[in-house]
Amino acid sequence: MRVLVLGGCGIQGKTAVYDLARTTAVGRVICADVNLEKIKEISGFIDMSKVSTESLDAGDSESLDRLFRQADVVIDLLPRQFLESVCQAAIRTGVSVVNTNYAYPIAHLDEEARSAGVAIMPECGLDPGIDLVLYGEAYRRFDELNVINSYCGGFPERGACDNPLNYKVSWVFEGVLASTKRDSRVVREGAVIDIPGARQHDLEYIHTVEFPALGTLEAIPNGNAVFFTDALGVTETIRETGRYSLRWPGWSAFWRPLKQLGFLSEDPVAGLPCPVSPYQMMDKLLGPQLQYQRSEKDLVAMLNVFEGKKGGRRVRLASRLLIERDLETGLMAMAQGVGYPASIAAQMIARGEIKGKGVLSPMKHIPYPAFIDALRSHGIIVEEEEITLP
Repeated sequence: MRVLVLGGCGIQGKTAVYDLARTTAVGRVICADVNLEKIKEISGFIDMSKVSTESLDAGDSESLDRLFRQADVVIDLLPRQFLESVCQAAIRTGVSVVNTNYAYPIAHLDEEARSAGVAIMPECGLDPGIDLVLYGEAYRRFDELNVINSYCGGFPERGACDNPLNYKVSWVFEGVLASTKRDSRVVREGAVIDIPGARQHDLEYIHTVEFPALGTLEAIPNGNAVFFTDALGVTETIRETGRYSLRWPGWSAFWRPLKQLGFLSEDPVAGLPCPVSPYQMMDKLLGPQLQYQRSEKDLVAMLNVFEGKKGGRRVRLASRLLIERDLETGLMAMAQGVGYPASIAAQMIARGEIKGKGVLSPMKHIPYPAFIDALRSHGIIVEEEEITLP
């Protein structure tokens, strides 16, 4: 198969290219990006005879169409502002695409994609991605779901925690800042609660969870959990649901006063010689200071907790995984958690294992056993613990 990776020289893109190039069934990998030099960072670990590079102008529809027509399936790892343009290219060319962005902005393209006979698979990375595949499996296993709590986060191993935040950047720091301002919607005791981004770090909204081998982690609300229970059709029976970012303890204590003082405002500060917002300043000031050394590992921890009725019993199912950076290749844990699922799903589409057309969802359209087996072959092991509740 021929696979096009848009943004193939980025942190996550290099991981997808690496995975595809070592896969026997893949005959050609087209790596498209603006800065093609970064592909050299993985050239020593893969069969570069399979890999060709193409200069990318994501804002040019003709350029996108030309690239799409070279491939059997596309993996889109570009910034989220290009999401709809990429999906429109898939519809025009009849070539299916997988990406890792939330589905909200492209839901309206479902009918067009169906008519064009293409699959558009958004939300197919780590979070959203792996977690949603687990959501779908829990839906199939339970007779009734009452609790769905999803936790995921990337952070440094303890030995790399050498700054006051106990945090380093495994993707894009501007994205980290954006996530600290994201509105959330949760359900507690059957009531829907909206949490504005300005208050997500308030004490009443954060809690802690215990994670094997790591200990206590801080959980911060981050995203609309009800969107996914609605998509599953289980909101009526849900008494508790939430989506939470995981960090080492102390994360919220750092951001709470800074947010109250306006350090994440996007309004330019008056009196400066040029228009600069606190948000821009924080991005440029902190981002460069929070980078990993080549010898340091990032970690990704994910925990999904489901409770409900199953065969006349009340049951709790906990699914968890832990990913570490591969120091031999340098591939970050976060990049593996995003790039590998996207690669797996794209190959499933190209092989016809995913047959649906339109705007799809990992919850409903990714075959669970095959996906979990593929993750395991990539070193990502999902562990389950099921107990009967009183």
